Amino acid sequence: MSKPQPDPTRDLPVIHLLPNLMTITAICAGLTAIRFGYQGDFETAVKLVLLAMVLDGLDGRLARLMNCQSSFGAELDSLADFVNFGVAPGLILYFWALHESSAGWLAVLGFVICCVLRLARFNVSSKADTEESQSNFFEGVPSPAGALLAMLPMYVSFLFSDMQLAPPIFVAGYLLAIGLLMISRVPTFSFKNISVPSGNAKFLMLGFVLLLSALLIYLWTTLALISITYIASLALAFRAARKST
Repeated sequence: MSKPQPDPTRDLPVIHLLPNLMTITAICAGLTAIRFGYQGDFETAVKLVLLAMVLDGLDGRLARLMNCQSSFGAELDSLADFVNFGVAPGLILYFWALHESSAGWLAVLGFVICCVLRLARFNVSSKADTEESQSNFFEGVPSPAGALLAMLPMYVSFLFSDMQLAPPIFVAGYLLAIGLLMISRVPTFSFKNISVPSGNAKFLMLGFVLLLSALLIYLWTTLALISITYIASLALAFRAARKST
């Protein structure tokens, strides 16, 4: 059965546009991050990509909370993910460390293509309502996490400003490796389906507050630790996925 099409003559509450406006704001943040990266202000560029991640995490939840999901919003969100988590991190890393190497540009292209393939696969699985959309695991690293991991060398360089930058060939290889993880079949944790006992909810909220405080006070250290922890969790996710099958 085909889904009923929205009536174009029906009045639409303005507040229902808020999730899409949030998505468009995220796209603006990603594009502006590219601008600051081109100008050499890399810390601001990374912070704008992080802002896009926050907005990406909120727009879909807000749409579900307001019961105003739409096919248009889903497509817009997918395009925003491609810009913010594929194109923007790739170009920022290119301006930062890879602009003098042809191999660096190839790594950027590889990362961006892996991101769009990952998004296409996720969109297909979501529309088909496959096991991945209902499982506690994703196949491959999600694109927001891929963007977060891709910028790990930058966090380290901001944290240790006196340290010499990593060789471009290392950054290129690392970026391409993250891209391959996005399109791989490696299981990764899907936190959206994880639940906790109600008695432990207060500890979860406390942990969230502490994490938010750490991000505000020790941004680069916290991002580096989150990235390293996520990479380490891949082995745990692989073991947990095998036990659940």
